[in-house]
Amino acid sequence: MVTSVQATVATGSSRESRAKNVRGGVRGRWSNMLYVAPYLSLYVTLLIYPLFAGFWLSLHKADFFGGSRFVGLQNFVRLFHDKVFLGAVGNTFYFILLTVPALALIGLALALALNRTTRSAAVLRGVFFSSSVLSVTIVTLLWRVVFAPDNGFIANLLHHFDKPSIPFLSDENLALPAIGITTIWWCLGLPMMLFLAALQQVPRELYEAAALDNAGRWKTFWHVTRPSIRRTFALVVIIEVVLQFQLFGQAQLMTLGGPNNASRPMVLFIYEVGFNRWDVGYAVAAGQILFGLILIAALAQYLVARRKEAF
Repeated sequence: MVTSVQATVATGSSRESRAKNVRGGVRGRWSNMLYVAPYLSLYVTLLIYPLFAGFWLSLHKADFFGGSRFVGLQNFVRLFHDKVFLGAVGNTFYFILLTVPALALIGLALALALNRTTRSAAVLRGVFFSSSVLSVTIVTLLWRVVFAPDNGFIANLLHHFDKPSIPFLSDENLALPAIGITTIWWCLGLPMMLFLAALQQVPRELYEAAALDNAGRWKTFWHVTRPSIRRTFALVVIIEVVLQFQLFGQAQLMTLGGPNNASRPMVLFIYEVGFNRWDVGYAVAAGQILFGLILIAALAQYLVARRKEAF
C-alpha cells in the first residue's frame, strides 16, 4: 500500500516537473522572440509589406493625387504591348551582357595580379578601389568629358592621329556600350576586393604541393585557385547581375535614355512613367516585372553555382 502511494506521488511529481519544463520552454521561446522582434518588425514593414502593397497597387490605375481604380492585369497587358518598355527590357539585358562578364573577369585578373604583400600592390589596390567610392554624378561627369565629341579625351586622341571624332553618346549603337564602359570603371573595385579576400583564404599548402609537382602558372590556377574561388565567382556574378539590372543614374545623366530610346533601361522607364507621367500603377507594374526578372536571374545563377562543379 505504501509502495503504491509512493509511486503515485512520484508520478505526480514527474508530471508536474514535465509541465514546468514545458512552460519554461515556452517562456524561453517567447523570450528569445523578443531578441529578433525588432528585426522582424523592420523586415515586415520595409520589405514584406511594400512587396505585397506594390503588387496590389500594380492592379490599379492610380496617380499621386489619390485617385485609384482597380483594373486587374490591364497594366501588365499594356506593358507587354509597349514598344518602349520592351526596348528598355532589351537594353537592360544587353547592358548586363556588356558589364557583368567584364566585371567578373577583369576583377579576377586584377585580384590575381595584386594578391601580393608588397607596398606597390597595396597602393594599386587602393587606386583601383577608389573609383567605387565616387558618386554616380562625379563618375558620369568625368566620362562625359572623356566621350565628348568635340574636345573630349578620346576625340583629342583621335585628332592627334588625324582620325575623325566618334559621337559615342549620340550614336544609337555606341551609347549603351559607352555607359557600360563607365559602369565597369566605376564598379570594378567590389569584384576585385571580393576575389582578393577569396584568394587570401586559399591554403598555401596547395600552392606548395603544386610547386613540388612542377605545375606552371596556368595549371596552378586551373587546378588549385579556380576550384577554391568557385563560390566567390558565383557570388560576384549574382551581385553584379542584381546591381546592373538596376541601371539608372548613368543612363539618366549621360544620355537621358537616348538617342531614340537606345540606352533607356527599365529603371529609367519606371522613373519617367511614375514621376513624369504620374501613372503610378503602370510604373509599379513595370517595377514588379523588374523584381521578377532580378529574382529569376539570381535564383538561376545560384542553382547553377550549386550544381556545377566548375565554371
